[in-house]
Amino acid sequence: MQNRISSFPPIIDQESKILILGSVPGVKSLEKQEYYGHPQNKFWKIIFELFEVDFTENYVEKIEILKKNKIAVWDAIDTCERKGSLDSEIRNEEANDIKNLLQTHPNIRAIFCNGGKSYKNLKKILDKNSEIPLYLLPSTSPLHTISFEKKLEDWKILKTYL
Repeated sequence: MQNRISSFPPIIDQESKILILGSVPGVKSLEKQEYYGHPQNKFWKIIFELFEVDFTENYVEKIEILKKNKIAVWDAIDTCERKGSLDSEIRNEEANDIKNLLQTHPNIRAIFCNGGKSYKNLKKILDKNSEIPLYLLPSTSPLHTISFEKKLEDWKILKTYL
């Protein structure tokens, strides 16, 4: 039997305009109890670059940057079994209640999926005729080996919804 892991609660408030959706936290993130906790994951570097803010390792300050810029973060998967951190190893997954989150936070204008697994799972959760635009962005994971510059360029679309 593999390890059963769980997602973190969403980072969201009533001011949030966009939702960034990952798959489920990796080993390092679970150890640190932080979204995108792996030191080689480029998520935080991209966020800080997009909003021209000096980088910090302080997780509370990172969350404040998200909230200040009206960004919510969550995962498509609530719980699953997985050995290691690879999305390809995810088994027996249960979805987070994205529909309810969107109903209770009507200011969300778009959902940006951090990688293919979250996008694939989100498509199963939401109706085909969902009125909220869905975007697949390149994963910020170190396993997704396109350049940081290319990832950053693709992630700039976030700002069109803020």
